[in-house]
Order: sequence, then C-alpha cells, then structure tokens
Amino acid sequence: MELEKEIHQNTGFKSDYHKLVVNLIYSYSWVTGLVKERLSTKEVTLQQYNILRILRGQYPNPATINLLKERMLDKMSDASRIVERLVQKDLVTRTINKADRRAVDIVITEKGLNILRELDPIVTPEDILRRNLSESEAEQLNVLLDKLRG
Repeated sequence: MELEKEIHQNTGFKSDYHKLVVNLIYSYSWVTGLVKERLSTKEVTLQQYNILRILRGQYPNPATINLLKERMLDKMSDASRIVERLVQKDLVTRTINKADRRAVDIVITEKGLNILRELDPIVTPEDILRRNLSESEAEQLNVLLDKLRG
C-alpha cells in the first residue's frame, strides 16, 4: 500500500527525499512490529534477540559488554541491562574475566542456543516479505539501502 494512504497524508511531501525518510521510518516500524510479534512467543525482546544472535556468533568464545555494544543494531540500547535480563532467564552466563578482573565474559547457554534454534525459522518475516517483493527486488533494495548509508 502507498505510504500516503497508510499514514493518511493528504498534503503530499516536500520532496521525494522527504518521503523516503518518512517511508524508511514507517517501514522500520512495520517490520519491527512483525518481528516483535514472533519473538513474543518465547518472551524475548528484539534487543535480547540481537544480543543472543551476537553471542551465538561468538560461541564458544565469550563476549564483553563493549563487543556487544559495538555489534548491536540498536546503538541506544543498554547492553548491561539487557544482559542482566538474559542472565535472569538463564539464556546467558556472566563471569569475571580471569585475565582482566575488570572485564566480564558473557557466553550464551545451551538454553539460549535452543531458543534461537526455535526462533530461527519464524523470526524473519520472509513469508510476508515474499508476498510483496521478489527475490531480485529484495536484492535491489539491499543494494540501495547499502548505497544510502554510503
């Protein structure tokens, strides 16, 4: 559906660039909503899911809070707070680094790995996106978004 109809915009946009910014924000919100809905089946937030995926990529090696902050998609998230919630859910462990007692090592647990295995097939809203975009259109959009970020 056209953006103007979705947001009930009657007056138009100042330019195509203005429309693009609004469209990107609106589309981000739409996709995020789809993903959050699917994550809720395992009581995992989007930020927690992001950290779990980073830790799975590091596994079996530990990660530090700084590494998580660098790699997180949402740079405004409080990684320490999110890790604490994941520790409470037994999805990650947190231990003092033996080489540097000021550092904390974070490792995904088997329970965390199992939750990711269960979420992997359902989190990506590919089923919805395939209805709206062909594979080549998705590839083209990825190229354009990479180009946009320069």
